[in-house]
Amino acid sequence: MISRVADHAFWLGRYVERTESTARLLATTHSLALDGELEPAACWRPVVVVAGEEPHYATRAAGEPSAWGDGDRIETFLAIDPEVPASIVQSIAAARDNARSIREVVSLEAWECLNELYLWSTSDGARREFTERRFAFYRRVRDATQLALGLMRSTMLHDEPLDFIWLGVMLERVSQTARILDVQHHAYTSTPSRHEVIATSLWLSLLRSLSGYEPFMKQSRGKVDAEAVARFLIREARFPRAIAFCVHAAYQRLAAIRPPEADDLPGGATLTRLRALDELIARGHGALRGAAVHELLTLVVDETHAICDSLGKELLGNA
Repeated sequence: MISRVADHAFWLGRYVERTESTARLLATTHSLALDGELEPAACWRPVVVVAGEEPHYATRAAGEPSAWGDGDRIETFLAIDPEVPASIVQSIAAARDNARSIREVVSLEAWECLNELYLWSTSDGARREFTERRFAFYRRVRDATQLALGLMRSTMLHDEPLDFIWLGVMLERVSQTARILDVQHHAYTSTPSRHEVIATSLWLSLLRSLSGYEPFMKQSRGKVDAEAVARFLIREARFPRAIAFCVHAAYQRLAAIRPPEADDLPGGATLTRLRALDELIARGHGALRGAAVHELLTLVVDETHAICDSLGKELLGNA
């Protein structure tokens, strides 16, 4: 497969996953802020950090300390601002551009789903829905992106283009889960002790932001604390947004594209690096408390970035 198709397929997967993740995180944080148990800045600043837009937002805030607790301003910034690279509307536009560039491999149904989402996201109706029915806006974005991913899997050939799309989805999900868990775990554990009810509410909010509330409760039998949540989101190999699951799935996708024994094909260094991260997460057995969580998640984020960079050079034709 030519590198142009592989590159667009990989980024199509990443942008669709990023769109869905941002919509879910904003909706969950909006609910958390309504509870009023946290300072507004403690709710909203981590969302900007997770999106990687802290310097950009700081420039916009122009020294206004209150801007970091202005939920409506941050939601507008990360949802519908066309000048913010990580915003929902920009991620949708990027996903659509990549899908359009490889129309020869993306199914008609998946393309129509993404194109309809793009046309709606740029309409006055979407802005009106964002203003008047905030949760409906996020729900529509999530439903459409999940439908698009489902259509790709159910209406496309299961060959290399789909492998690259799913490789992009899995690596983006690894990065999102690690960033969200790292930033919010630090915010929740670095402040003075809270009442147990409030602390539980915060951990459940974190799980909801990663769609992990129900599976966590079924597995943990109701015990909610910092270590249990971190262990679940990092090491639970049966949960599709846990780091262990995503890293292993990404390794399997890359191994399907570039088999480990195919020494004559490019991609060997990337595969080796991804396998090492997979083994590191899988064999982890130490306690996940305090600084240990931050150190592990920092390593995961850095390694995921290095793997994507290596992938770009070896298989996607990037210089």
